[in-house]
Amino acid sequence: MVSKSARWVGVCAVVGLLGSLQPVSAQTAAGASLGSVRLPQRVTIGDQMLPAGTYTLRATNDPVEAVVGLAPESHQWVEFVQGGEARGRTLATKLTPAEVTEVAEGGSPASGSSRVDILRGGDYLRVWINQGGTNYLVHLALTPQ
Repeated sequence: MVSKSARWVGVCAVVGLLGSLQPVSAQTAAGASLGSVRLPQRVTIGDQMLPAGTYTLRATNDPVEAVVGLAPESHQWVEFVQGGEARGRTLATKLTPAEVTEVAEGGSPASGSSRVDILRGGDYLRVWINQGGTNYLVHLALTPQ
């Protein structure tokens, strides 16, 4: 069995890799809106550059292919939507409240809210949304200005 902290590190690497391999698709079956976030800086999702600004994150119904060592239900495709159009798509890691306490210092945002953090080293940005107790984490590479 893989420890939670090892899973967390592996998930971050896998999410970045898989996000870079998936094309943007505005035709993706619409799922639930997870809420809106403001990206303070330009980021990269795969080969797509998203400028700073406000985006709605939308969970899709697209299936997640199996990743060795991780359950398919621990990830979900999300789209960054602006002006009614999907501007980028990547995998979000889904964490339960119990998993959050094992991997995060300081806990998660309150249910129904979000947080955007520039991570240590200044190369990555984390979008964290808590929707009804399910936490969605998206890790994005910051794009130099």
